[in-house]
Parts: sequence; C-alpha cells; structure tokens
Amino acid sequence: MLIKRVIPCLQLVDQSLVKTIQFGKYSYIGDPINTVRIFNELEVDELCFLDIRATIEKREPNLKILKEIADECFMPLSYGGGIRDKETALNILSLGFEKIVLNTSAVDDPILISRIAEHSGNQSVIASMDVKKNLWGYYHVYSHDGTRKTKLEPVEWAIKLEQLGAGELLVTSMNRDGTWEGFDLEIIKRITDAVTIPVIANGGAGSVEHIGLVVQESGASAVALGSMVVYQKKNMGVLVNFPDKNELEKQLH
Repeated sequence: MLIKRVIPCLQLVDQSLVKTIQFGKYSYIGDPINTVRIFNELEVDELCFLDIRATIEKREPNLKILKEIADECFMPLSYGGGIRDKETALNILSLGFEKIVLNTSAVDDPILISRIAEHSGNQSVIASMDVKKNLWGYYHVYSHDGTRKTKLEPVEWAIKLEQLGAGELLVTSMNRDGTWEGFDLEIIKRITDAVTIPVIANGGAGSVEHIGLVVQESGASAVALGSMVVYQKKNMGVLVNFPDKNELEKQLH
C-alpha cells in the first residue's frame, strides 16, 4: 500500500479518451473501457475521469459510458465534467463512482458543493481548480476548461472550497499540463499550507522524481498523472502504463 495516492487522471471528450497540452488541442488516446481494464491489471489505487469539454459544449455527463466504466473498474472512481446540479451528481454516484469532481460548477454555484456534501458526505466531493501563472508571477483561477479567467485567487478560493464542504482539492497547473516538466511546487505548497483537506497535485508529472518532489516539498496528499500513464515517454506513442510501485515507494517515503 502506497503512503500517498498516485491517481491516473484521464481526460474524456464524451466517449473518447484524450490528452491535452497546456489546455490546448487534444490528441486521441483510445477507448476508456480498454484503458480501465489495463489499470485493473496494474492494480492502481484510484482512477479519475474528467470530461474536459462537457461544460463548454453544454453537454450532460454521458451516463452510458460512465456506467460501463464503473461496471468494469475494480478501484475507486471519481468523475467531473458537465455536472450542474445535485441530481446529476447523485446519479453518477449511484452508478458506482465514489467521488464527484466540481470545477466550473463550483465557481458558478458554490453552494452545489455543500448540497452534495450534505447528502453524500464531504469525502464524495473533490473541488477542482485550474490555475494559471502569468508573466508577472501572479496566479489566477480559470473555469470552463481554462477558457475563462475568473477573479478568484487560488489560495483564497481553496480555503472557501474547504469551508463549503469539499473533502479534497484537485489543483491543476495549466502552465504545466502535458509538459512533463514537473509540478508547480510553489502553488501546491501555498494551497497545502492554507487548508487541512487533502490536496491532489495535477499537471506536469514526467518522472517518479517529480512525484516525490511535490509530495515531500509541497505537501501534496496525492498526485494525479496524465501524460505519464498514457504515453510511452514524451513525444512518443500511446502506451497505457503506471510507474513501478517499488520506485514510487522510494520517492514517497
């Protein structure tokens, strides 16, 4: 059992598995069901699926594919994308997902976090924020798949999300997404220092050493992996994989 969770965070566009770089155009990766089967065999701790275009395309979550994922998957699951109300969230939880991920809907309707948490428990709600650092070193929260800049400051927003009832925070660096250059240690550290709930670092992982750094130096409770688990290496072909658990344990001790 790993001390810290390492979670494949997989991007969907409706029924297809994809991957972006810095929230830009996405590349097709494959079929999510086949990918789940591979991660079952690799015995990963947890899986997260995010439909990155559902909100901006004004689509409801694809309950058909989510049910297929839940039926196939052996490990705990979380899902985000297109969830605008409590009823939709509860429908997804009823399919077999343990956690709901709220991003844009948390910005537009913060009380939605509280509604779901009051019904299903704080542990069922992951509040997600997409954070971008500008040329002057200031961080801003973005919504709608990184297409809208909000007036929210990340640390203040993180504190508010915890107060609303979120059980975890998923913090994604837009600058680092898909780059393989390592996590943004600064913003993760600032957020972990400000809240008491677990923080999942996302965006930039390119090696097990990067995973160790964000846990040890920034206090992340969990690490989300994207490119590292769907490509052989940077600029190489698709290969669903997971880091060697012995190497991970050395980094996470």
